[in-house]
Amino acid sequence: MSDDYLSKPLSFGASPALPSQQIQPLSPYLNYDPRFLQNQPEFIFPEGASKQRGRFELAFSQIGSSAMIGAGIGGMAGFYNGVRATALANQTGKLRRTQLLNHVMKQGAATANTLGTVAVMYSAFGVLLQWARGEDDEINTIAAGGATGLLYKSTAGLRKCALGGGIGLALSSLYVLWSMSGGSSGKLKEFRSQYL
Repeated sequence: MSDDYLSKPLSFGASPALPSQQIQPLSPYLNYDPRFLQNQPEFIFPEGASKQRGRFELAFSQIGSSAMIGAGIGGMAGFYNGVRATALANQTGKLRRTQLLNHVMKQGAATANTLGTVAVMYSAFGVLLQWARGEDDEINTIAAGGATGLLYKSTAGLRKCALGGGIGLALSSLYVLWSMSGGSSGKLKEFRSQYL
């Protein structure tokens, strides 16, 4: 048996013996000819299904990202407060590190729980409004924001409940205006003609 194949370099490209017309570019990663791939959609959707994710599918990522953002913001605020508190108490060494960790963990967890709870309420209202109205549009977003503010502050009295609802309504309205103006001005005009 000949050992010629061991002395030649390993090649996955096109053979140099082929005419130049037949040489097609090969994928450098998978060694296939791209012309065999058809221009098919990247994802398969059932007949009549929407090509984008609905509110229920988006709820999971919204809740998780809100909790993580809350933990980050709360952790930074806790670190800042911990540095100030330990400096005022003249703490050093291990005691100061322990107190800093306590501040970071306590403030981070509290803020993560708060933002996570608000995100759960907002997502639940959004899903319920989509189910009740039968469509997913900007009105659902604004109404879900207002209802979230009302419910979140509902145990603090009527005045704070109304204030929370107003803040939720204002924030969700600003988000809708920002998203509509950021995408295209045609969408904003369509919204005006449809609802105003």
